[in-house]
Amino acid sequence: MRIIFMGTPDFAVASLDALLQAGEKVVAVVTTPDKPAGRGQKMHESAVKQYAVTHHIPVLQPEKLRDPPFLENLKSYQADLQIVVAFRMLPEAVWNMPAHGTVNVHASLLPNYRGAAPINHALINGEKVSGVTTFLLQHEIDTGNVLLQQEVAIKETDNAGDLHDHLMQAGARLLLDTVAALRDGTLKPIPQDDMAGKNWKHAPKIFKEDCVIDWNKPGREVYNLIRGLSPYPTAFTTLQGKVLKIYETALLEEKPNSAPGEYETDHKTYLRFACADSYLDLKLIQIEGKKRMTIADFLRGYRF
Repeated sequence: MRIIFMGTPDFAVASLDALLQAGEKVVAVVTTPDKPAGRGQKMHESAVKQYAVTHHIPVLQPEKLRDPPFLENLKSYQADLQIVVAFRMLPEAVWNMPAHGTVNVHASLLPNYRGAAPINHALINGEKVSGVTTFLLQHEIDTGNVLLQQEVAIKETDNAGDLHDHLMQAGARLLLDTVAALRDGTLKPIPQDDMAGKNWKHAPKIFKEDCVIDWNKPGREVYNLIRGLSPYPTAFTTLQGKVLKIYETALLEEKPNSAPGEYETDHKTYLRFACADSYLDLKLIQIEGKKRMTIADFLRGYRF
């Protein structure tokens, strides 16, 4: 089949690479326009564009997906199938264009964790299992008929970066199976309303206020928040008036001697904060104005 691939970050590159390695015919890539980034405000190309250019695949970078010139250009590639991985919301004029429709790879077991941040929310909620889903796009976001799914176990120590990488690879493998089954005509799409269970959780976009640590909560909840936001966008608190980002901790399940939010330290090897029922022992942090460092390195140079 003639495939048009749509995506932006590294998460999408794994799926695009899998398609090419499997010999699928990717006739064009659609990604975000180049934009200035960093201190020098140099023009930055998306990870998908960089990969596509290296592999000599035509790249389309529309500002607006409804523009007639873009739609005409897209149609000229005569795609049988479009694939979307970590891209923007598509208008019907785009997702309904190919004969086989448009397949999305989503980093959760739909209908669970519909939304922009399924990886983060699965960890924040302390889930033991996540997974990937391929489904057909329709009008409402993440609601289309499910094609295939694959479970992925979550380890106690996994953070958002770890789970991102596990799901990225699982999604690429599942996509290949999906494309092969669509080509063979062996897939029967399943409406999400027909799937078992109704208490589905959501995964809305995460904002800065969602990253503030509430030390009055149980230690397990705070621990899950920190790993669910690490390495990005990162949970944070304050230490002596400065923002303290926390990337890695250990949960110490012992009754704290201090009030929630207060810290204890030996000034050499440990810095721990009290939660409602336990301590969190900080392992990897970044204080405002400094680089990320281990707690031992931090204590070696910090004066309380």
